[in-house]
Amino acid sequence: MRVSSVTMYEQSISSMNRQQNDFLKVSQQIASGRRVVNPSDDPQAASRAVGVDQARAVTQQFADSRVSARNSLAQTESVLNSIGDAITSAKTLMVQASSDTLSDADRESVASELRGIYETVIGQANATDGNGRHLFGGYQDSTEPFVRKTVGDETFIEYVGDDKGREQRIDASRKMKVAESGLSIFDSVPSGAGYVAEAGAGNGGGITFSGPQVIDADLASQGVAYSVAINESGDVTVTDGNGDTVTSDVVKKDGVTRVEFGGLALELKGEPGADGDDTIAVNPADQGNTNLFESFEKALAVLENPAETGAKKAALRNTLNTVMREFDNSLDNVLTKRASVGARLNELDVVDSVGGNRMLNYEQTLSDLVDLDYAEAIGDYSLRQVGLQASQKAFADMKGMSLFNYL
Repeated sequence: MRVSSVTMYEQSISSMNRQQNDFLKVSQQIASGRRVVNPSDDPQAASRAVGVDQARAVTQQFADSRVSARNSLAQTESVLNSIGDAITSAKTLMVQASSDTLSDADRESVASELRGIYETVIGQANATDGNGRHLFGGYQDSTEPFVRKTVGDETFIEYVGDDKGREQRIDASRKMKVAESGLSIFDSVPSGAGYVAEAGAGNGGGITFSGPQVIDADLASQGVAYSVAINESGDVTVTDGNGDTVTSDVVKKDGVTRVEFGGLALELKGEPGADGDDTIAVNPADQGNTNLFESFEKALAVLENPAETGAKKAALRNTLNTVMREFDNSLDNVLTKRASVGARLNELDVVDSVGGNRMLNYEQTLSDLVDLDYAEAIGDYSLRQVGLQASQKAFADMKGMSLFNYL
């Protein structure tokens, strides 16, 4: 076979180009730190790397979502702590205002302090997170959930938010409530809150009550509403929500009338009015007033008005007793919600730990697929460099191999 000079030249060029291409490829790998610079370098590894990289990106999105959820829950926990402290302070004022040694002026001073706490609670109820969203508006978090309204001479706080807690996905298989509905915080009581007694609005006598106390948990757990009526002769009648008379035991001793009914006990003092029966409503906590703001309004109404007559003094004491029980239920509810928020914060830590481990696994897998082994690459780089130099030397020598040089 005849080998022409052209053939030798083309083969030398081809060999040198191939060596240059291999040398360039190793150079790109070392410069980028990746074994797979182009999908053609390792199609199977490149394909798997795309899937792993997408999964890693999704995991990172969930991690960012958990940061947002943690900020919202931490802010909620802080606000609930402040609300709990405010309710505790309000209850302390109720105990102070119940003292018989206080004058009307003293009670007005207590009312002024209580109103300050009330305004603080309203402000906390309309608190926002770091992104300007209201914490207790549910999904309607762009506007204040609690607004002050006036109808006639009556001023009250109305909830205009959503009745659902806002949820956020923190992992592929977990959605977490990151914001509470205002109704669940400020217009609710915990399960097992018991009974709350409240004097009738039309009472004209001086009957005051304390309690109710639970003396039979099984009977009291039935959730029946009762009405206790005391006529001008001091006779006591207990009826249920249907108006049916309920069997009761009445014991009078040392000016105190103890009435036992439906697993409950209520103690009464004072004289009933002459114009009609004085009544005491005894309702399960969730069937009576559950609104924290209304409890503040009731307390302020009696503290800011002079208690001159026996009926007004009785109304003052009864209202304060009722409000103190309602404050207790509201505080228990706030503490329950705060504990729930704390549990979710702890869960976020667990999910963060799992997500962090998952991210490390993705990073390791991605590294195994596309990252460069520098020791191997540097050895390959040196070998390719020698090969390129050899091909260049062979090409240079081949150019001098011509018969015309010997003529």
